Amino acid sequence: MDAPTTFRALGTTAVLLVTDDAAREHARDLLDAEIAAVDAACSRFRDDSELARVNANAGRPTPVSQRFLDALDVARRGAELTGGLVDPTVGAAVRHIGYDRDFADLERRGPALEVRVTRVPGWQALHIDRAASTVTVPEGVALDFGATAKGWCADRAASAIAAATGAGVLVGLGGDIAVAGPAPEAGWSVLVTDDHGADPDAGGLAQPVVIRSGGLATSGTTVRRWERGDVTYHHIVDPRTGRPADTRWRTVSVAAASCVDANIASTAAIVLGADAPGWLEARGLPARLVGVDGAVVTVGAWPGEART
Repeated sequence: MDAPTTFRALGTTAVLLVTDDAAREHARDLLDAEIAAVDAACSRFRDDSELARVNANAGRPTPVSQRFLDALDVARRGAELTGGLVDPTVGAAVRHIGYDRDFADLERRGPALEVRVTRVPGWQALHIDRAASTVTVPEGVALDFGATAKGWCADRAASAIAAATGAGVLVGLGGDIAVAGPAPEAGWSVLVTDDHGADPDAGGLAQPVVIRSGGLATSGTTVRRWERGDVTYHHIVDPRTGRPADTRWRTVSVAAASCVDANIASTAAIVLGADAPGWLEARGLPARLVGVDGAVVTVGAWPGEART
């Protein structure tokens, strides 16, 4: 198994590893195809995406593809599983706090914003007509699949590659990692850290872990940050307030049966704050939570920190 293939995709870094080097080219083609399809359906930074059309047609039914309906089902399931802590109707709130373009193009400093505390409309406000393949969002509501689309894409791509090649595969999209097929004998070694783009030899609060199946996701508040006036914002919005989550965690990493489920749980944990460890424990999810003070809390079967 050679070094990983890495490239930019979906506003982040994509990583591809396969256990059979002969399958690498075909695996990359399948990953590229899945990324392109999910981006065309779910991107909020493309005017021609299906999500952008649904948002632009607020108050009116918009024809959508089966892929978009599937993505919306995943997002709604995340809302249902978390009691609305992760909700796809945060789109307007995310734009209101200044995250209105791809993060690479976002000005890190700008004038002050007037941000109100307002609960987002909630996934129940959506109208889905499956017979007509249309989706309607109410006026003033905008969808955002930021908490589910990358994890869902990683899961789909990993499964498709394993099925087509018979090889073991790891797909990473930012902090979202999915594996499928036969794992290497020693498992897949993954470095859990605040910033997936950072130097892996930099140390700090990073921890190497091994996974063999399912998915792993890390959500955090330290990397995607910007200032408006004298206020610092981050990209994880609490649907109960429409504002960035006021959290005690800088990052939360969760392992689950799928990458998208891991991402749903890690995002919900950021929003929950102090209640997150108990919430994760009750759901049997191994997790690692790093406080804003650097203190580490582990839940369930998450491996302990190595001692040196």
